[in-house]
Amino acid sequence: MTPQPPRAEAPGPRTDVLDFPLPPPGTMGPPQEHDRLRRECPLAKVRLPLGATAWYATRHRDVRDLLADPRLIRPAINDWPPRPGQATDHGSRLVTIAELDGPPHTVLRRALAEPFSARTIRSHLPRIRRHAEHLLDTFQEIGQPGDLVAGFTEPFPLLVLCDLTGIPYEDRDWYLPVLDAALDDMVTAEEGRRVTGLLRTYMAELITHKRHHPGDDILTRLIRDCDDTALTHDDVMAFGLSMLTVGFGISSFFLADTVHTLINQPGQWAHLHKNRELTPQAVEEILRYMPVMNGTILLLATQDIQTGDHTIRRGDAVIPVPASANRDEDIFTHPGQLDLHRAHNPHLAFGHGTHNCVGAHLARTQITTALHTLLDRFPRLRPADDQQPLWHDQSVTKSPLTLPVTW
Repeated sequence: MTPQPPRAEAPGPRTDVLDFPLPPPGTMGPPQEHDRLRRECPLAKVRLPLGATAWYATRHRDVRDLLADPRLIRPAINDWPPRPGQATDHGSRLVTIAELDGPPHTVLRRALAEPFSARTIRSHLPRIRRHAEHLLDTFQEIGQPGDLVAGFTEPFPLLVLCDLTGIPYEDRDWYLPVLDAALDDMVTAEEGRRVTGLLRTYMAELITHKRHHPGDDILTRLIRDCDDTALTHDDVMAFGLSMLTVGFGISSFFLADTVHTLINQPGQWAHLHKNRELTPQAVEEILRYMPVMNGTILLLATQDIQTGDHTIRRGDAVIPVPASANRDEDIFTHPGQLDLHRAHNPHLAFGHGTHNCVGAHLARTQITTALHTLLDRFPRLRPADDQQPLWHDQSVTKSPLTLPVTW
């Protein structure tokens, strides 16, 4: 069922519309409003760009339930909010795995289950570690202080993903600026169609190239599956666009926030260095604590949904916020503290339900490998004197743009 455009709310109790919560300037967050919203208004109306509004869910149980609710679907990033006079052009839509539902989503997830399984990712560990070592060789040679974002936390997840999927790392100077344009607020439909068209053309040409020049990568495997399964060209396109748009970006944000936090909280870096056996639960705590997903998941209701005292109307936008859910006092003890020994940790960093992150095993492995390599190489890693990280304070997805360090 297709959701309808936002409409006026039905008569009832007045719902105040809040400004979209953002972290304090110069920090990774989370937004200060989250604690109050969980206590007083766990499902609030917030104001989005271009005059649209959305329900903003902050409580763990609500976020978990909404993420798994089949009555909520994810629109393509250039489909919503609807713009006056915008014509429907399905050929220019930027569709990823997150926007697929029903049989196409099931077929693609089934095809990706083995290449993204824990066993398969473990088999790639030597290659992943070599990528980390190579980047840190160059970073160390340049000398200190160094910017760890530019030298490691940003290129490492991209390099690993390109190696596994078959997207050419050497093309990054072309597609990264285009991705930035696609994922920024696109104020005109024309600009949205232009950048989406560029990305779709790039991926279509890459798929054609892989069909004639197969490699040892996931894209090649999916292309072969098209001949033997229900997988289609559009499904492979959705996978490739998923990897370009979110496949490496979220991992790089988590990694930058992780290093920034560990070296700025007294003793945490040294403690992890001396207690490597903590790494598995430390990684889960890192995934819970780092408030990367401050409001990047937007869903549309395909029918009315009653939740608590509120009715989400068909066509309403809903934003479940894992960054807030992962700090819920009803679920986590001392949620505002980074506790590398935390045992009970039902975080929602990878979502919940049928659309949970297909790359969860890869993300965990990337964070683990990055930390082990950094700890081995730089046991005394620390912030550079008199140099502060730079932040993009208007972004809802927060991580440092620069991370000056010395060792």
